[in-house]
Amino acid sequence: MHLARARRLSIKYLKVIEDTYGYSKFHDCSPYLEFEPHLFSKYTGDDNTEAEYRFDYNSIILYYRLIKDEQHLAETLIHEYQHYLQSPSWFTRYYNMGYSYSDHPYEIAAFNAEKDWRIVA
Repeated sequence: MHLARARRLSIKYLKVIEDTYGYSKFHDCSPYLEFEPHLFSKYTGDDNTEAEYRFDYNSIILYYRLIKDEQHLAETLIHEYQHYLQSPSWFTRYYNMGYSYSDHPYEIAAFNAEKDWRIVA
């Protein structure tokens, strides 16, 4: 997706997502949106990651070149917004308990929330 389009739609979609899901009790403000052409993260180790939420910066980073279309953008923002709403300490705790990305309760919840992508339409 082109950067200008990703920015415009993300700002629009984020307002609807905030109205739908509310705000995090773990942060003082809405998450910041950052746009990168491709993955710079040393954290995920996956160069096919479309986005990530960084608890420490309260930022959703969108790797916009990997976003295919409007539906994909909506799903991705909803997924990352769920992480903004979730407890950072429990996020880490679940991994320390032995959960992996595929069975982590917070990831499962975020993937399930993606089904609501039509809320932004």
